[in-house]
Amino acid sequence: MTEEMYSVEQVAERLGLHVRTVRGYIRSGQLRAARIGKQYRIAARDLAALTGSAAPAAPVPPAGPVEVSSIVRIDGVDRGAADRLGTLVQAGAATRHDPGPPLRLQTMYDDERNRMTLVILGDPTATADLLRLVDSVLDGVLGRD
Repeated sequence: MTEEMYSVEQVAERLGLHVRTVRGYIRSGQLRAARIGKQYRIAARDLAALTGSAAPAAPVPPAGPVEVSSIVRIDGVDRGAADRLGTLVQAGAATRHDPGPPLRLQTMYDDERNRMTLVILGDPTATADLLRLVDSVLDGVLGRD
C-alpha cells in the first residue's frame, strides 16, 4: 500500500508558508516527516494531523479468505476406535459439497493416554460441519449424552 508523500516545498506551497517554517515544524516535532537522503518527505496523514483536517481515506484492501483452526482432544478412546474415527473424519472432510478450498486435517493418537487429537484448518462453515460430524459420531461411539 502506497501513501501520498510530499516534499517540504510542496507542503510549504499548500499551506502558504515559507520552506524554513515547514522545516522548523519538522525539527520541533510538530510535523512528522521521514528523512530520505538529504530531503524530508511528509505523509499525507501527517500533514492532515498538522492542519487538523481529515486525513485522506486509505483504500481498504479486500478481505482475504477467513480460516479457522480447531484442535479437538478426545480422551478415553482406544486405538481401533481412533482409527475408525480418523477414517470417518478424513472422508467427511474430503466429501464436502461447498466449492471452497479443502480442509486440512491431521489426526494423532497417544497410546499412553488413550487420547486422540484432531487438528482442523479451513473455512469456518466447513470446519463447523466437520465438528458437528465428529460430535454426532462421538455420541454414538462413546455413548455420551
